[in-house]
Amino acid sequence: MSLRTALALPLLAAGLMFGTTAQASEADHIRASQAWIRVLPGDLPAGAYVTLENTGDQPASLRGAHTASYAGAMLHQSSGEGGVSRMSMVDALAIPAHGKAELSPGAYHLMLMNAKTPVKVGDKIKVTLSFGDGSTLDADFIARPANATGASG
Repeated sequence: MSLRTALALPLLAAGLMFGTTAQASEADHIRASQAWIRVLPGDLPAGAYVTLENTGDQPASLRGAHTASYAGAMLHQSSGEGGVSRMSMVDALAIPAHGKAELSPGAYHLMLMNAKTPVKVGDKIKVTLSFGDGSTLDADFIARPANATGASG
């Protein structure tokens, strides 16, 4: 290898590194607020709710979640028709660019299955939210009682 080639390779590598633009992940543009969990008695699953705000110019997609406090977490949607309530698992929840998506009772929510240890009212549970591009966002969810209707009540 000539001296010229030996000097050119590091410059070429540096140019390639600085020539590429860093792409922000979906999670980089998501802000989680009003995160809470409805704790039900016994081994019943807990519902987890949160407001997700997308500050980015592109839509984002919530694809799932996991937490060390529960054996499983699934994204669900509740619906009602003719006086019959239904709940179904969904693959994703779109969060529009410069918009919000809410996970709330009676709508989209996370179902947390099989608590590994008892969760008590007032506990903070870290939940990792997963997005369509593979990025993640950690959020602290506050455990609320079974009769709670929101993050503060």
